[in-house]
Amino acid sequence: MNLDQNSWTESIEKSKNSVVLDVRTPEEYDEGCIVNSINLNIYDSQFFMDELNKLNKKDFIHVYCRTGSRSFQACEIIKQFGFENVYNLEGGILEWKGKIITSK
Repeated sequence: MNLDQNSWTESIEKSKNSVVLDVRTPEEYDEGCIVNSINLNIYDSQFFMDELNKLNKKDFIHVYCRTGSRSFQACEIIKQFGFENVYNLEGGILEWKGKIITSK
């Protein structure tokens, strides 16, 4: 499900078991990411699938990328893994108005 920034943030705050996934490359992630996000590069398909299998299918999965395109694709894959509560950030980190941290 695509959510605007306010709805996406609200969903994270309301969800007891919320996971925030950044599906960009590690290089993009290092340049700046949303607080408490986990980097799961969608282009590294084996790693992406292995890490998905470690998550609880009952968790609320909030996904973002640079513009919302890769994260939309990631949401479709995540749903195929049996996750029901999957939310894509419309506009991605480019339109994010919240805090961004760098891991460098």
